Amino acid sequence: MKENSVWGGLCVDSIETADLIVMGIPFDGAVSAGRGAAAAPDRLRELSQILPPVTEEGMILSSLKIWDDGNIPAHLNWEKYFSEVKIQAHNLIAANKFCLFLGGDHSVSIPLEAAFAEVNANQRIGIIHLDSHSDIEDEYDRHRWSHACTQRRALELPNLEPAGLTLVGIRSYTRRELEFLTNHPDIRVIGAKEIYQKGLAHTYAAIIERYQGYQSIYLSLDIDVLDPAFAPGTGTPEGGGLSTRELMELVKQIMNHLPVKAADIVEISPSP
Repeated sequence: MKENSVWGGLCVDSIETADLIVMGIPFDGAVSAGRGAAAAPDRLRELSQILPPVTEEGMILSSLKIWDDGNIPAHLNWEKYFSEVKIQAHNLIAANKFCLFLGGDHSVSIPLEAAFAEVNANQRIGIIHLDSHSDIEDEYDRHRWSHACTQRRALELPNLEPAGLTLVGIRSYTRRELEFLTNHPDIRVIGAKEIYQKGLAHTYAAIIERYQGYQSIYLSLDIDVLDPAFAPGTGTPEGGGLSTRELMELVKQIMNHLPVKAADIVEISPSP
């Protein structure tokens, strides 16, 4: 990006010198409820110019170097678009930098996770899915690439086993999803109620223990994992979710203790 203030002025002119790669996928054609997530990547860039690159503990992130790869412009050919996203994501993940992808609705994780699996083809990968929904429908609204099918498609990847998938913050299911989860008990579901009742320490200890021995993990963060009181700007809000503080602490623990190599943030629907 040309604007020096984007991402707190941490952008560099060469991908080779970057520590972090950002790419936007402004696509919300797979939603089943409210749209608007296509505007999120550019809105997040705009907001990143407001505050300096300083953590809440007062640490200045002056040494962090970011390469912004821009957006992959959406178009009407869904299959072709997801193919383009997968190819570009594969190239970026293969650069051996941490990759952060900005959706878009949660369907964009389908090509992103496929690219992640390809790059790490010789490894057993893990996926941590932070969401109010399990997104494990085989088909929804007559589409296998719906945002409700994200992790069902992931389970078709050759190097992701059910035991490698953890669904966190869940508090809404369809009957078909419940049947599938009952038949696949190796998938760990840590519901929002469990987090509330047992606490954050229990939650991240369970997640960290589950992924001991894994070499590559993908983190998918749907903003609706938060309660709508904290994040009303999303297409399918569900009450009873995490607080902002809880989510921040949970992500910090996951990032600090597990080999997360790529992540996405999806379903942010900015106000017009």
